[in-house]
Amino acid sequence: MKPIGYWLNRTDPAITRYMNDMLQEFGLTRVAWQVLNVIHDTPDATDVDVLSALSANADIHTLTAAVEAVLAGGWASRPAPDRFALTRSGRRRLNEVAERVATFRALSTSGISPDEYRTAVLVLERMTHNLETATDADLTEEEAWSSRG
Repeated sequence: MKPIGYWLNRTDPAITRYMNDMLQEFGLTRVAWQVLNVIHDTPDATDVDVLSALSANADIHTLTAAVEAVLAGGWASRPAPDRFALTRSGRRRLNEVAERVATFRALSTSGISPDEYRTAVLVLERMTHNLETATDADLTEEEAWSSRG
């Protein structure tokens, strides 16, 4: 069995490639779709809201390009400086895209039960927490413990 890192390195690009291809007809990318969801889910969303919510998903240049694309494409507007809102057209089109994304999600989780999916997410969340909160001292203790084996 290949290690989890191998599958993580293959899964994320596969998701991105498939979503980018699927969303191309709408003038969107996966990251632009994520930007629209933050704007949709956060009334009076700010630049900081969008960048904070998606900082783990893309670098600042990719996020900035996605924000510019949703503004230029008429999906969202700036009702005030540093604020976002979906346009009426953007809201309508977002519903259309959501149907396509639901089909993608069904395809990507085919053969995976809701419990298996939930377990996978929880395991990845726990691994991330372990590594993001670890210190060099933790590694030294783990190495010492392992060598006692």
